[in-house]
Amino acid sequence: MNAPVIEIKRFAVHDGDGIRTTLFLKGCPLRCLWCHNPEGLKRSPEIAYYADKCISCLECVRVCPTGAHIARDGSHQFLREICTGCGNCEPVCLGEAIKFYGRSMSPDDLLPILLEDRDFYESSGGGVTLSGGECLTHPEFCAELLEKLKQNGIRTAVDTCGFVPRAALDRVLPYTDTFLYDVKAVDEATHIRCTGQSNRTILENLRHLDACGASIEVRIPFVPERNSGEIDAIGKLLVTLKNLTKVRVLPYHNYAGSKYRALGISHTLPDRLPTDGECTAAREHLRAMGLPVAE
Repeated sequence: MNAPVIEIKRFAVHDGDGIRTTLFLKGCPLRCLWCHNPEGLKRSPEIAYYADKCISCLECVRVCPTGAHIARDGSHQFLREICTGCGNCEPVCLGEAIKFYGRSMSPDDLLPILLEDRDFYESSGGGVTLSGGECLTHPEFCAELLEKLKQNGIRTAVDTCGFVPRAALDRVLPYTDTFLYDVKAVDEATHIRCTGQSNRTILENLRHLDACGASIEVRIPFVPERNSGEIDAIGKLLVTLKNLTKVRVLPYHNYAGSKYRALGISHTLPDRLPTDGECTAAREHLRAMGLPVAE
């Protein structure tokens, strides 16, 4: 059983407690206006081409089986419409202008890589986090990999938007120490406007995980003029949970603009970034409600 891998990020410190390795998988059911991982939206393999890094070495032309990379007047051109996403071009690109997203890997392929930093996990209280995209669009793969990690004594976390079938959560629940759970809005209309989908399934799944006794860290993307007015409503929801361990307010950033260009897709990234004062006020409001807010 394989899944399309975006990236394996070692020494991650923002994806759960301690030092972690985070595995990012492709495929996401939401279309958030502020998405900072557009390479995770599609399930299929993709090539990102960073034209500003291209040195016209033309090595990609030599290995491309479909002619998606061509030489014209001594310069490189990428014909995305005929690219099949085989990934042959990435390892030969001398300018590192090409990034391949979606390499098909199995749990057995990944396990030895994820175990390489075991000593750091043990010394820091860290482990391995599965993320995306939405990793639970591949529930059987995730369950198999998480089970193998637990068999090796590794602490695990699943980073999820919650917009998945309940069966997907139940499948990984026995092998997951912590769920990093996104809550973007309580108001359904706001959620639809910001993500393209209703939040009913997300909120129902959050309550289900809590009822099952799962350890939950809630993450709130904080985006001015999009969902920043939802903080009080989110707080009122979270105070009803019994197994909430931590709440994080994550300030929106727009660093992903270059990724959209490299993938050849338009973006909806908001222009305005949150101020430090706005983020502090949101955290303090949640703390005043008695919630365990982390910086």
